[in-house]
Amino acid sequence: MVTLALPAAPRERRRRSRRSLPPRWTAVAFAAPLLVYLLLFYAYPLVRNVDLSVHDYTIRAFVQGGAEFVGFAKYAEVFASDTFGPALANTALFTLGSLVFQYAIGLALAVFFRAHFPLSGALRAMFLVPWLLPLIVSASTWAWMLSGENGIVNSVLGAFGVPQINWLTSPDTALLAVTTANIWLGVPFNLVILYSGLQGIPGEVYEAAALDGAGPWRQFWGITFPLLRPVSAITLLLGLIYTLKVVDVIWVMTTGGPGDATTTLAIWSYREAFGTGQPDFSPAAAVGNVLIVIALVFGFLHLRLQRGQEEA
Repeated sequence: MVTLALPAAPRERRRRSRRSLPPRWTAVAFAAPLLVYLLLFYAYPLVRNVDLSVHDYTIRAFVQGGAEFVGFAKYAEVFASDTFGPALANTALFTLGSLVFQYAIGLALAVFFRAHFPLSGALRAMFLVPWLLPLIVSASTWAWMLSGENGIVNSVLGAFGVPQINWLTSPDTALLAVTTANIWLGVPFNLVILYSGLQGIPGEVYEAAALDGAGPWRQFWGITFPLLRPVSAITLLLGLIYTLKVVDVIWVMTTGGPGDATTTLAIWSYREAFGTGQPDFSPAAAVGNVLIVIALVFGFLHLRLQRGQEEA
């Protein structure tokens, strides 16, 4: 019987090609969907937003093209606007108030649920309801509850002799009303993240502290809060980025009013683009880019602090 065999050199060359090519192409195949996703949903919108802010895009120019290049004129127009100061202040108050109370309440609930007890899982699941509801439903519910004439909040307060409060139509209380609604919506997120962080703290640490005579309060400040710091930092950063761009809750409840009492930078951008019936895309894009810069500043600050902690 005659056996045909391939030459040794071509066979060895094929083996080498099988070893070298597949890993490289496999890596490209795995990375390609991520790269396409980043380009389509991150890079392109950012570039497009910058393009909108440095051209004068009327409705006609937006549809037909040929928008005039105006450089940073739209940014100068935004910074010189009478709305910029109140919008910036409202954004700061709305964001700071939301973050502080969302984190404090979420942390308190996470510590509370860390001690397992009957029905703790069911109660923890109930606290997730605000997170699961559509935002328009939650905002509409809060608008009804805080209605000046027939809202349940005024009805309860009226039973104790408190006069009617126009929560959503008074400049003195409108920002407080929308901030309260946003706090309620953000507590479940903080609860979930912080509770997960607490599960990573060994129980032996608390047992050792208890043997040394440390009470619950001392254990919290000496163990829980320091060891939860990395999780707290990322929770606050994500909460900050989310809160800066909140539109739906405020728009449904007050549409940024009365006047500019609840107009944040995000609301201002949305109103310029879609809320007036006469879209002005370029100032809206400029305000949106200001929000992006603010978020990036805090993001880089977080990375710098995290790097410092790792080096320490």
